[in-house]
This record gives sequence, C-alpha cells and structure tokens, in this order.
Amino acid sequence: MPRPTTAQIAYGSVTVVFSALAMLLLSRTASGAGVAVIAVAALGLGLLVALTVPAPAPEETPAASPAPERVPAQRAVLADSVREPAGP
Repeated sequence: MPRPTTAQIAYGSVTVVFSALAMLLLSRTASGAGVAVIAVAALGLGLLVALTVPAPAPEETPAASPAPERVPAQRAVLADSVREPAGP
C-alpha cells in the first residue's frame, strides 16, 4: 500500500476533528459510551475522507531509446581510417 500524501493526512485529520466536534455538539451526549461511539464514527469518517482524496498521478519516466546498433562494416571502415600506413 502506498504511503499517504500530506493532503490525505491533513484532510483526514481535519475531518476527524470537525466531525467529532459537530456530532458531540449536536447529540449533547454526556455518557462515556456515547462519546466513544462518536469518536469511532469520526475516525471512520476521517479514514474514508483520507482514502478518497485523489493521490497524485505517478510521474511517467520517458522510455529510454535503445542505443543505435553499429554495423560491422562501419567498424571496419572506422578502424582502417585510424590506422597509419606502414612506412617504406
């Protein structure tokens, strides 16, 4: 599984905090069980948001072009042009 991006972590964290705060204020619960249920729901919602944030597309590396092949005849011509003629 790829590592989460900074944006995914930020969106997920903000979602957890704000959704937990909103649910606690709207439900006006005071019991420990109610707070635990809201906390689990907020974490689940934050995870859902973090996973649905689109990840950046992977950078495509250009395909390496194959090296040009040398023909044996070209090597022979090149080798003959480098050699110095034999002396008299």
